Amino acid sequence: MSSKPPVDPAPRDPRAASASPERGPGTRPRKKVHWFARLEGRLHAWRERRARRRGHRPTVTAFPGYGAPEWVRVLGRVLIVPPRRGKKGSNEFASVRGWRSFAGIPVGFSTVTITIQGITHTVVSDRGGVVDALLDAKLEPGWQSITMSVEGCEPVESRVFIVAPDVRFGIVSDVDDTVMVTALPRPLVAAWNSFVVDEHARLPVPGMAVLLEGLARDHPGAPVVYLSTGAWNIAPTLSRFLSRHLFPQGSMLLTDWGPTHDRWFRSGVEHKMHNLRRLAREFPNIKWLLIGDDGQHDPTTYARFSAESPHHVAAIAIRQLSSGEAMLAGGRAGAADHSDSTIPWVAAPDGAGLLERLDEVGIR
Repeated sequence: MSSKPPVDPAPRDPRAASASPERGPGTRPRKKVHWFARLEGRLHAWRERRARRRGHRPTVTAFPGYGAPEWVRVLGRVLIVPPRRGKKGSNEFASVRGWRSFAGIPVGFSTVTITIQGITHTVVSDRGGVVDALLDAKLEPGWQSITMSVEGCEPVESRVFIVAPDVRFGIVSDVDDTVMVTALPRPLVAAWNSFVVDEHARLPVPGMAVLLEGLARDHPGAPVVYLSTGAWNIAPTLSRFLSRHLFPQGSMLLTDWGPTHDRWFRSGVEHKMHNLRRLAREFPNIKWLLIGDDGQHDPTTYARFSAESPHHVAAIAIRQLSSGEAMLAGGRAGAADHSDSTIPWVAAPDGAGLLERLDEVGIR
């Protein structure tokens, strides 16, 4: 497990995907970029130029990553963030409206310097400013610190969880309506929760913090991964929420909202499938407990992954939404019979119920 995992065959330099469609002799044609993606790129470039004229400079917002003793997956985003007008000494738990998380200007194709144990690596962010890099490293198991910087600015500390080679159990948890009550899939409710509601108004799902903290405590060294279709913009808010409500520390795998090269918006299901497959490749000896809710997609996504890789799934735990939550979430996943599955499936309306069901199938 400590050897560096294979990377996806797609080219890593994002400039190749966004370059001009013109090509010279002997070169392959480049994929046509969706017009909405081009429009988004022009808007970000205009906002970036305007911010730089005002003297603002980009910085790196670091997200918790993960790795093994010989490699690490580093995550972050390059942004020009509007300065906050607040009292000096205000702490990270100061009241934050959701819209502020989306006000940052992504700086695409930035050269980012990452320092790991005194060794410097240089990577390039994608067109949305996201840094997702797989790098060689020599790190001890547990939480470790690295630094990231852009354009000579002050380095920003980031944390990565290094999984020991003998670990055999890990936890993957959805966020929206699994650990946090959001009713996110409904567009108007999503907009209200994301842009208007004070982050302190968001509530945890009852019992989920106790469940996840207990699982992490019962399996020392187990990686905890929060896998969500939410935007990277909410990562700082999510990190504060998890800390405030005593959820275990974990890596975050979110997504970049907006158009791709061939469609209006990214597929949340494919985002989750891609990362589950990647985790299976990177940690071939770990079996994952997959935790989600029955608001449409998690049961079918987890069933699909477990059918592909049954030896990588320890169990599947589904939080059952109330009737009101299911209505706001746009429906509930259809009931399915998993009695013939070799992988335990459990379901309950809250963390306490899931804890009991998991005890019954011997996961704890």
